[in-house]
Amino acid sequence: MRKNEIVRLKIEEINNLGCGVGHLDGADGGRGIVVFVRDAVTGDEIDARIIKVNKSYLVGRIERILSPSPLRCAPDCTASGCGGCVYRHVTYAHELELKREYVKNAFRKVGLPEVSVEDVRHTNALTGYRNKAQYPVKNGKNGLEAGFFATASHRIVPADDCKLQPAIFGEIVSFICSFCDRHAIKAYEEESGRGLLRHIYLRMGIVTGEVMVCLVLNGKTMPCERELSRELCAKFEQVKSVLINVNEKNTNVVLGSEFRLLSGREWIEDRLCGCTFRISAGAFYQVNHDACELLYGIAKERAALSGKETLLDLYCGIGTIGLSMADDAKEVIGIEIVDEAVERATENARRNGIEHASFYCGDASDAERLLENAERERGPLDEKNTVVVFDPPRKGSTPELIRYIAKRGFSRVVYVSCNPDTLARDCALFKTLGYEIGTVTPVDMFPRTGHVESVVCLTRK
Repeated sequence: MRKNEIVRLKIEEINNLGCGVGHLDGADGGRGIVVFVRDAVTGDEIDARIIKVNKSYLVGRIERILSPSPLRCAPDCTASGCGGCVYRHVTYAHELELKREYVKNAFRKVGLPEVSVEDVRHTNALTGYRNKAQYPVKNGKNGLEAGFFATASHRIVPADDCKLQPAIFGEIVSFICSFCDRHAIKAYEEESGRGLLRHIYLRMGIVTGEVMVCLVLNGKTMPCERELSRELCAKFEQVKSVLINVNEKNTNVVLGSEFRLLSGREWIEDRLCGCTFRISAGAFYQVNHDACELLYGIAKERAALSGKETLLDLYCGIGTIGLSMADDAKEVIGIEIVDEAVERATENARRNGIEHASFYCGDASDAERLLENAERERGPLDEKNTVVVFDPPRKGSTPELIRYIAKRGFSRVVYVSCNPDTLARDCALFKTLGYEIGTVTPVDMFPRTGHVESVVCLTRK
């Protein structure tokens, strides 16, 4: 095959990147090389133009849809091509099927096809659910433009009205861009390293309505920054925090380590699972409030606390999971590597009147010393009456931590995961170390995207 050739395909499935998968006819009449086509849907019959040729696969672009799939729906987004909503062109019912199959396939690939995977739980809210957004900016023909990166690139697709964000986010972004145009403030350019404003970073407390605005700069200060802060707070009464973040490095990482408060507070508040949480700019907090309550509720069910157990919350962040389960635990011990998050978790426990929760700094990659501070202060844990809950980053947990948990013999481990592949990998290791894998429950934390959360309880044999 050569680039720009047109091929006829029947789309057989969709992967978690939103690409339809088809095959060319083989020389022997069988199934030939695989072709990936973005925005194609299971059941489509299409003509596709080949845009990339690889030894083991081809990439095509839809040239013409000959027969549309009944699973196809019309996308309702003006930011087409940003790469975020890979499933916006399929029915939601089919999206849920795809996500369940993604989780099942992850366990099949590690040799655990027998693991039971439930139907995907969801809130049925497909728009406006995100409480956090990071908008890269660029210098456009008519002024500053904010949007999102196109798929597999650093090309910005302008969009200030993303369907996944609250409406106020788009209004704030448009206001900031207009302000910068009035004051000749330019966007940062990766190629030259010139320009000042890199990202507009927004967070919102869905229950409280409080909004945080953080401007990520390629510099220490911005012209007229105090004036911008005053105008933001005057125009948008929900804005309770305006900050500057300094990121002068040539990096893909959005945030630098230095924050500076312009007005209001260094945090906003939200209520989750009956608790009030203070959320700082750098703290982890689930981006979908209602789906998070669903997720944590399932995790609490799987933990099956009776009031006699210690809950050991690893990768605890600002304490959301542990504190949401505290009313059923004898005590809560949280471990987190980020000092600021430990301080915030301790503060959150105090503000919610939870006196039997303690939080400590510890590194999951240094498993043997992970509980050193906690056990020095409160004594050794009773392994048989300790339930572990953890929600690691996308890369999953570490083999060292999993082996340490097994060596200590903790009775139950409730694993909350944002990556089915690393979840399955880690569950396979837990199984070799004497844990039984319970039913996996996927939760659609990110509707219309290719991501899915999961919860599973691992029980010591």
